[in-house]
Amino acid sequence: MIASLVDVLFGCWHKNYSFPITVRGGQRRSSAAQATGTYVVCLDCGQEFGYDWQSMKVVSRGFDRSDALARPAESLAAK
Repeated sequence: MIASLVDVLFGCWHKNYSFPITVRGGQRRSSAAQATGTYVVCLDCGQEFGYDWQSMKVVSRGFDRSDALARPAESLAAK
């Protein structure tokens, strides 16, 4: 817990990302690519983050792909 607090105060702010990388079928998936199959890398510290092509955003660790796939259908139903 103390280490995470130090990271928040003095760690990397993750402002520079690589282009999104999509993992192919036979390749090993990193933990960041588990939810969506796509990830980006912070170019300053090297940490990997999941990426959602639908919303074009970096996603949190608790991201569920089925939620992202349901959003467009909900928005169409509301119209």
